[in-house]
Amino acid sequence: MSKRPSDSKGFETRAIHSGRDFVGDTGAVTPPIWLTSTFEYGNPNGFDYTRSGNPNFRLLDRTVASLEGAAHATSFGSGVSAITAIVSTLKSGDVVLAEENIYGCTFRLFSQVFAKFGVEVRYVDFTDPASLEGVANHAPALVWIESPTNPNLKIIDIAAVADVSHAADASLVVDNTFASSYLQRPVELGADLSLISLTKYSNGHSDALVGSVCTNSDEWHEKMTFAQKALGLQPSPMDCWLTLRGAKTEAIRMERHSSNALAFATFLEHETDAVTVRYPFLPSHPQYELAKRQMAAGSGIVTVDFGRSLEDTIKMVGALSLFPRAESLGGIESLVCHPASMTHAAIPKETREAVGITDSLVRFSVGIETVEDLIDDVRDALQA
Repeated sequence: MSKRPSDSKGFETRAIHSGRDFVGDTGAVTPPIWLTSTFEYGNPNGFDYTRSGNPNFRLLDRTVASLEGAAHATSFGSGVSAITAIVSTLKSGDVVLAEENIYGCTFRLFSQVFAKFGVEVRYVDFTDPASLEGVANHAPALVWIESPTNPNLKIIDIAAVADVSHAADASLVVDNTFASSYLQRPVELGADLSLISLTKYSNGHSDALVGSVCTNSDEWHEKMTFAQKALGLQPSPMDCWLTLRGAKTEAIRMERHSSNALAFATFLEHETDAVTVRYPFLPSHPQYELAKRQMAAGSGIVTVDFGRSLEDTIKMVGALSLFPRAESLGGIESLVCHPASMTHAAIPKETREAVGITDSLVRFSVGIETVEDLIDDVRDALQA
């Protein structure tokens, strides 16, 4: 068994060297994929059935926990599976206090699934100081935020929300998907749980579905392990292997995503007639100073409101050649999303627009291509 690097080593070193256990006497530099549904009873590592554990799960868990600065990580079949695992710990009558600009699938789970079981979700603007001051009034079991949010890229003060959540005896969940483990580590900022869709930046190649929940709490870790097995939320060994492979290059990819996205956002802000351009590391961003303190870079998502009609916005998106229209983000290739008709279509129009998700809002996932080519593609689409 190879020696696991200490957490004092750099992110890149831990990403590359944390996942080499269970190779036995083969000397394999890259561990294999354990495509087995079951294990012989009495094996020294305690594996019995892949739904409740597999070497590929364990290798990914150890690596993600290290990269997130957490004691534990539990892998799931997708980011939504990870959300399900957390919410499954609640009981009828519990309150979740959530950021109003929340991922569409999270909203759908809350409103169409868990509401039937008596879980109440209340939405507030966590960039409003009054919302922070009023957390205890809701007596929440969980406080649920994203930072940056999807798709408006609001930056939430994680440490401040952690303080008020704990004062109200609530656990804080932070969806860290848009930032990535390389740029932001919520557990180190006081969050109880860092939820991350590893499908996105951790994997980085748009070829696997995996989610993870990271925590320093032994109690929460036990709950997540139970949910993985009892609810059948486990990932596949193949997807874990792919994600572990992707994580080895996460650092250099995130640096390129961030530099490309900043140049792309600067172009949109200064050379187009866009109404608003949102990117955490643009000085015009409302929470720019907080973003600079809380994140190592701005990540790869740029959100822009072109101020055009629904028809013209969809035409413009369709005219792009280097940005396939697709739901998801974080891969090496650039993508474009029209939230009102795609990721947030499940949210009622009046609810979407109340939090700024207009018909003319467009979300770009900026990849690692030559950024001048991406800029030229958008310039041509706007002119067309």
